[in-house]
Amino acid sequence: MFSTMKWAAVGALVLAVGCKGAGSGAADPGAASDATAAAAPAQPTLGSAIQPNGTVHEVKLIADARGARFDPTAITAHPGDVVKFVLTSGVHNVHFPPEKNPGAEGLPPASDQLQLPGQTYELLVGAKPGTYHFQCDPHAALGMVGTLTVQ
Repeated sequence: MFSTMKWAAVGALVLAVGCKGAGSGAADPGAASDATAAAAPAQPTLGSAIQPNGTVHEVKLIADARGARFDPTAITAHPGDVVKFVLTSGVHNVHFPPEKNPGAEGLPPASDQLQLPGQTYELLVGAKPGTYHFQCDPHAALGMVGTLTVQ
């Protein structure tokens, strides 16, 4: 008989194969996730290179009975802030597509697929003031979209 953990692993594998999108692998679950502890700026950066200021905004990536979503879906940040996307459940990526952000400069490439709960994708905000649209590529059509407003 399969244990609960084995079924969870099988389910994650099925989701990973079914949600194949941008990126070729998962983020390193052992990588440091505290943006303020790093001497160098967090990568990637939305906009121009800038040093982190210590403010971190956490966004959860979720897939459950209510659907696939970001929580929260709208973030307000300043240059130097870090947006930390944390996988709670499901398999997701983070992407600021150029077609949803016309004229925006310095958009980061789509993240790799986050596959294990607790994995993170950190984005250092260095963009000009404005509103930037992001999405999970495999789940955008299901409404997994959000906005980052830079002040």
